[in-house]
Amino acid sequence: MSQALASQPANATSAPTRRRAALHTLGCRLNQSETMILREKLIAQGYDIVDFADEADLAIINTCTVTRLADAKCRQAIRGFVRRNPEAYTAVVGCYSQMGAKEISGIEGVDLILGNHDKMNVLDYIGAAEKNPAPVIVRERIDRDDFTMHFAGETPFEWRANLKIQDGCDFMCSFCIIPFARGRARSREFDDLMAEARHQVGRGVKELVLTGVNIGTYDHTSRSVLEVVDALSALPGLDRVRISSIEPTTIPVELFDRMNAADHALMPYLHIPLQSGSDKVLQEMRRRYNIAEWEAFVNDAAARVPGICIGTDIMVGFPGETEQDFAESCRVLTENPLAYGHVFTYSERGNTPAARRDDHIPVEERHRRSARLRRLSTERRYAFYEANLGRETDVLFEDPRDNTASGLTDNYVRVVLSGDGLRGKTALELRNELARVRLERVTADFVEGTLIG
Repeated sequence: MSQALASQPANATSAPTRRRAALHTLGCRLNQSETMILREKLIAQGYDIVDFADEADLAIINTCTVTRLADAKCRQAIRGFVRRNPEAYTAVVGCYSQMGAKEISGIEGVDLILGNHDKMNVLDYIGAAEKNPAPVIVRERIDRDDFTMHFAGETPFEWRANLKIQDGCDFMCSFCIIPFARGRARSREFDDLMAEARHQVGRGVKELVLTGVNIGTYDHTSRSVLEVVDALSALPGLDRVRISSIEPTTIPVELFDRMNAADHALMPYLHIPLQSGSDKVLQEMRRRYNIAEWEAFVNDAAARVPGICIGTDIMVGFPGETEQDFAESCRVLTENPLAYGHVFTYSERGNTPAARRDDHIPVEERHRRSARLRRLSTERRYAFYEANLGRETDVLFEDPRDNTASGLTDNYVRVVLSGDGLRGKTALELRNELARVRLERVTADFVEGTLIG
C-alpha cells in the first residue's frame, strides 16, 4: 500500500518543455524494454534526453532487486545522480522500489518511489518535477490483468530491439523475489505487441527479441508464444525473431520446427534456466523438473535443431548445497550440449522461503564455486565457437567502431570483421545489414571472420 500517496496523479500536461531528462536502467532486458517506452513518453512531453552522467533536471531510474548486489548498484546509481544533480527531481521506479522503498527513502534527494504497478505512468506523478520535502512512495498491489504498453514510436533505434510480451510469474521458486516485485503472470495484448512490432520493422529493425519474466506462459485470447512467433515471422521485412530466457517446462517442442524452417524468422537459440544440477537442490528450490528431464530436453533440442545455441542460468551457493550438489552442476554444464552458462551467486531475498533457512553457505564459498563455474562456462563458449569455425552464415551487423564491424549469427555467435576480413568494404556499409560471412578464428570473446559474396 502507499505510504505517502498523492491524492491525485499530477497533471502530465504541466511538465515543462525542453528540460533535460536522464534515464538509467539496471537489470534485465525487460527493464530495458520498459525504459525505452518511458524515454519516448519523456520526448513526447518536450524533454531533451541526456546521458545519465550529464547534468539533468529529471532522472528516472528503473531498478532491479534480483540480488543484494543489484540493490547495492541501485543505491549507488541513485546517490551518484543526486550528488551530481542536487536540484534535480529524482524518480526511482521498478522492482527495488516495489520491495525496498524504505531503503530508498533513506537516500537524501529522492523525490518519488514508484513500484511496478504504476511505473509506466511515472510522468503522471512527476508533473512539474518540483522537489518534494520527503519522497512520495507509491506501491500499489500489482493487478493480474493483461496489459498494453502504449508506445508512441519515439524510441531510439536498436539493432536488436526488445519486444515485451509478458510480465510477472506464478511459479514461486523458493529463492525468487520476482513474483512479489513484478506480480503474477499476465500477458501483453496481442494486437498491442503486434502494433509495436510493425512499427519497429517499419523503422528498419531486422531482429526482435521477445522479453518477459516467464515468456513461455504467454496466453492472450487463446494465443500462445507459438502464435506470437508465427505472427512476427509473417511480418514483411523482419528477418529474425529471438526468444530470450524461457522456462524449460513451458517450451513448446513445435518451436524446433520453426527454427529449422528456412522461411521462418525464429532463430536457433534457447536460453533455458537450469539453476542446479542436483535433484535435491531443485526440489528445495521448488523447480518444476528434475535433472533427467532437463538433460533429455536439452539433448533433444540439440539433436533436432543442428547448430542450435543453448545457454543456461546456474545458481551457486543455494542453502544446503553440498560439494556433491555443486559437482553435479559442474557435470551438467560440461556434459551437455550447452554453449555457455550465466552463473549467479545465491543472494538472500527477504520474504522468500530460502532466506529463512539456517543452512546458508558462507559467502566466500559461494564466490569460490561461482568462479569455478564461470571458468567452465568460458570453456564451453570457446568450444561452441570452435565448433562453428569454417561455417558460412549470415551475420546481422550492428553499429561499427573504428572500422570494425560486429554482429551475431543466427545461433548467437559474436562475429567481428576488420581489416582484410571486410574485403574492401567499410564497417559503416554493413551497419544493420545481413551479410554472408565465413567464420575463421576464435579470439577472446568473439570469432573473427571474412566477408564473402
